Amino acid sequence: MRMWRFANKCSHHWIAGLMLGFFLVFLVYPVVYIIPMASRDRHGWTWEYITAVWCHPLLARALVHSLALGLVTVLGTTLLSWPMAWFVARYRVWASSWLLGLLLIPLVLPPFVGALGLEQFLHPYGTLNLLLGSLGWIDLDRPPDWLAWSGFFGVATMQVLHLYPILLLNLLAALANIDRSLEEAARSLGAGRWRVFRTVTLPLAMPGFYAGAVLVFIMAFTDLGTPLMFNYSSVIPVQIFNLISEREVNPLGYALVLVVLAVSAGLFFLSRRYILSREYQWITRGVRVGESQDALPWWGNMLIWCYGLGLIVLSLVPHAMVALLALQGRWQFTALPSVYSLEAFRTLGHEGIVITAARNSVFYSLCSTGLDMILGVALAWLVVRRPSRLSGLLDGLAMLPLALPGIVLAFGYLTCYTRLPVGPLRVWFDPGQNPTLLLIIGYAVRRLPFVVRSAMAGLQQVPAALEEAAASLGASTWRIWRTVTLPLLRPHLLAGGVLAFAFAMLEVSDSLMLAQQEKYYPLTRAIYGLSLRPDDGPQLASALGVIGMGLLFTALLIASRALGRSLGELFRA
Repeated sequence: MRMWRFANKCSHHWIAGLMLGFFLVFLVYPVVYIIPMASRDRHGWTWEYITAVWCHPLLARALVHSLALGLVTVLGTTLLSWPMAWFVARYRVWASSWLLGLLLIPLVLPPFVGALGLEQFLHPYGTLNLLLGSLGWIDLDRPPDWLAWSGFFGVATMQVLHLYPILLLNLLAALANIDRSLEEAARSLGAGRWRVFRTVTLPLAMPGFYAGAVLVFIMAFTDLGTPLMFNYSSVIPVQIFNLISEREVNPLGYALVLVVLAVSAGLFFLSRRYILSREYQWITRGVRVGESQDALPWWGNMLIWCYGLGLIVLSLVPHAMVALLALQGRWQFTALPSVYSLEAFRTLGHEGIVITAARNSVFYSLCSTGLDMILGVALAWLVVRRPSRLSGLLDGLAMLPLALPGIVLAFGYLTCYTRLPVGPLRVWFDPGQNPTLLLIIGYAVRRLPFVVRSAMAGLQQVPAALEEAAASLGASTWRIWRTVTLPLLRPHLLAGGVLAFAFAMLEVSDSLMLAQQEKYYPLTRAIYGLSLRPDDGPQLASALGVIGMGLLFTALLIASRALGRSLGELFRA
């Protein structure tokens, strides 16, 4: 027993040291590297590049549009999520777990792909206008252009339909954790329902709402793929993408990334400080959904299910249009294709770039998922079994990608490692020569929170007494892990690993910015490249997107079977 504890103590130190080194090299350094590059020139420290962002008309307009996009997305997700969260948390809804599971589906369907379908749906002669014209509600000689605002409306719509589950999960948790006796006490003192909601319920729910809203804002503010697919360049991520060349980066690119980093990190840490500073949150008690809930009449349940199903259908419309685009044989001036065909999928089989991209994506994703498994299990063991300040620091670093925009990390990789001295390291770390290693590490870092949280949830359910009992019988540390701990963690690791693999397959920021040569293209870079082809490009890109969405949907089913209700915890702030 003493030898087992001594071995654990020794392994604790070197595992923590290795993980700290990994985070410093591949998470902290690429981000910190950007700061002096954005605020120094050959004469020393300067604010010239930062002020140029605000003075340059195009960049200033892009920054305003990005901020507006984040705010509009938060407003839209709030309007969609709040009614559903309120009724599911406060009332007994028929099969609420099934309804919530269905509402999570849009979160794992990439808006990068759905943009193709939404553009077809909102085109002046697209499905929506043709349906409205057939009903006599609009004049098809002068159909409205729903994307007239240079794509802002389309990008915002796509982001709202994709991100509302994040706010829904956080709101549901916040409302379910409110002690109902506080509201009853306020009503007993003569307060009306609106006053109780405004002075008691809303303040108690605000920390959860604010945490989810910040994540939604950051993801919409820093999204690169959706604006590119809409050809909407007046946002900061696209401007950063346009400033990148193969060998050198305009200094304004560093300044733009620093602005994005400051806004995102500032909002995230302000939200954490706000949440932790609310003293009244400590007088709330945890209440599971289903406890202390009021009954609903049958028509109330029907209304909630109709609202939920309507929300799901609305969210799936862009991706359904992608499938129709991929299957179309002939589609001219009709709401739906008049002829269906599998020709696009057959053509994909003969496209060299598609086969290469699929093979690359599978390889990158498998390697990054394996790295996530190793890092996630090790970090979960440190946090759960060996809690300390160092393990807390490592846990915070592992969760940092939730607040760190993918475009910032990809830009850091692209710029800092191209300046390595000539040598063997240059071949592996310079994305201009070979981005394979950086793509694998970038995918792993971005999806590590999923594996860490699922591994921690599983390890917390494994009694330490089982491991100590095995040690007392003479089992080595490795044998204990292999025969006791890992088998009990298998369902949680399967869930986190499947999600990490599937999301890595459709990672956008790292793929678009790091993969500069066609032979290294992953799936998302191939979809973007195909979408730019003038003739059959959108159809081929849609067909490839359908394959990617099928992968994500399969991954969600496997993960939900393995993790059950805890699946929603992976997407909470």
